[in-house]
Amino acid sequence: MPTVSAAIKEIVDSKPMLYEAISQGIVNYANLADSLKSEIELMTGEKVELPAIVMALRRYAERMKPAAEKKLPFTTKSEIVMKTGLMDITFVKTPALLSRMKKLYELIDHDKGDTLNIIQGNYEITIVINDRYRKDVLELLKDEKLLNQEKELVSFTMSFSKGFFYSPGIIAKVTRTLAWENINLFEIISTMTELIFIISSKDAMRAYKALQMFVSEGK
Repeated sequence: MPTVSAAIKEIVDSKPMLYEAISQGIVNYANLADSLKSEIELMTGEKVELPAIVMALRRYAERMKPAAEKKLPFTTKSEIVMKTGLMDITFVKTPALLSRMKKLYELIDHDKGDTLNIIQGNYEITIVINDRYRKDVLELLKDEKLLNQEKELVSFTMSFSKGFFYSPGIIAKVTRTLAWENINLFEIISTMTELIFIISSKDAMRAYKALQMFVSEGK
């Protein structure tokens, strides 16, 4: 069975909004301890007094501070690039589908700002592409098993220096920023110096403000 401290860490780390609230110092520890008491007792297998939970919460919050105050080992460009009019479409991964992937590149024109991201899982392939190519994609892959498609999406691209690639926890910090605004992420795509989020167009303005705030705080 875990200790009270270990149970608190597990609970807080699994809840982005709670983690963010504690890291920002806007939590009432007594009220939080009372709400977590039964869950902690279930995890530890024993009765736990509220003062012990409050103390463990305060200690965990103190451990958060050095990480929150630590200077990031990379720089963030202030420009956040947004692209609208995107779709997200997922198929079952098959050898035939893989062989047809190259034809997708013939559809788009990167020089005109077109988008094409292909994300391969073990059993599925997701394609993020401009919505105006929807009919072309569905026709090209009509013999493949379609699992899901989403439309009216936008992408946000954040650019970083190379140090981003070697910095643990940064993606989690950005996603917590968006989760705090109750913004759903359809896809997260990353390269060595770029981080791309695919979200619904209805959340675009709130996402932009949240990401811009993240960039400003990192300077």
